[in-house]
Amino acid sequence: MSYRKLGDYIRQVNVRNKDLDIQTLLGVSNTKKMIPSIANIVGTDMSTYKIIEKRQFAYGTVTSRNGDRLSVAISEDYDKALVSQIYIVFEVIDEKTLLPEYLMMWFSRPEFDRYARFHSHGSTRESFDWEDMCEVELPVPSIEEQQKIVDQYQSVANKIKVNEQICEKLEATAQALYKHWFVDFEFPNDDGNSYFSSGGKMIFNEELQKEIPDGWEVGRIADLVSTQYGFTDVANSISGSAKFLRITDVVGDCIEWNKVPYCNIYENEIDKYLIEFGDILISRTGANVGFGKMIWKSFPRSVFASFLVRLKPQSQDYISYLNCVVISKFYKDFVLNNAEGSAQPQANANILTKLECTIPDSKVSQNFNFVSFPIFDFKENIEIQTQKLIQLQSLLLFRLARLEEI
Repeated sequence: MSYRKLGDYIRQVNVRNKDLDIQTLLGVSNTKKMIPSIANIVGTDMSTYKIIEKRQFAYGTVTSRNGDRLSVAISEDYDKALVSQIYIVFEVIDEKTLLPEYLMMWFSRPEFDRYARFHSHGSTRESFDWEDMCEVELPVPSIEEQQKIVDQYQSVANKIKVNEQICEKLEATAQALYKHWFVDFEFPNDDGNSYFSSGGKMIFNEELQKEIPDGWEVGRIADLVSTQYGFTDVANSISGSAKFLRITDVVGDCIEWNKVPYCNIYENEIDKYLIEFGDILISRTGANVGFGKMIWKSFPRSVFASFLVRLKPQSQDYISYLNCVVISKFYKDFVLNNAEGSAQPQANANILTKLECTIPDSKVSQNFNFVSFPIFDFKENIEIQTQKLIQLQSLLLFRLARLEEI
């Protein structure tokens, strides 16, 4: 199939918010999503902002310092919204010849981002202008074939969204259990009844200025873990002796192992940095300081980078307990509030482990493992399935250039 120039199918839209009817302000991320803007608009003249309607597109022309991606997205969630004047808003001229969703699939291909970066120009800031966008070439099959391709892609995308919602609920369930057991002290006693509600013995603790269950202690996370800084090397996307976990890999909803690069580390060093089940890897610098992940049961041979700190539980009895503590918003806020530096927050191992906490007796924490492990197992299985679906999405996007094989 021959390729067609995109300029024959799209046109700019420049409608301003003159009547101030629209309040919702969106931005375009480099992950190609329309997202709520975080810009401070107090006192801003919103009449100059552009209106974007559902199934229209917006993109930022600047490609330098943007993760080697062009920030372009289709508006899907709002009938009308606003975007900044810096964005170019455009639409498909005739949706009977080109589906907006099909075009968005083309924009989502890594090959398109490489094309946009290669054709960007400018000395101070490289940009991919409207004229460059119009020169983009793509295959344009029949509208029926486009719809078939879009349906196939969106069915995968919908399944990914469902999986993400399941994982959110599983994590919320684990957090609710943690609160029930270790904050409200309603863990089951030997008779299976809720400890606090059934009159379990409580002892007043001077440090916390509140009562805690008899036999529990008060300490810090440092009392339950050992700490270690990661390995220093340059990531290699092609090959290496082990996967190389970095900050960017542990701050998302899950670790996408297929996207984790490699590094070269000598065999006589690798044992020191190999990750293991139960390890907690936490970012110690930047905007995501305090964010981390616990390594669960399914993972490739991997080491962790120097901007991560490993918290290794001293006893497996406390694995689930520590996991729930570290992934909580309370913990992230604690680290951020105690981090050093304003422009670039820094948190060393001492800061990451000095959070004061109750330390339950090992029997209670073992029982919590028994109850919560199936939740984390199920969550990991869903995440593995999601990663395979993401790989399928990537394959569908790659094959767009060869429509005869779809």
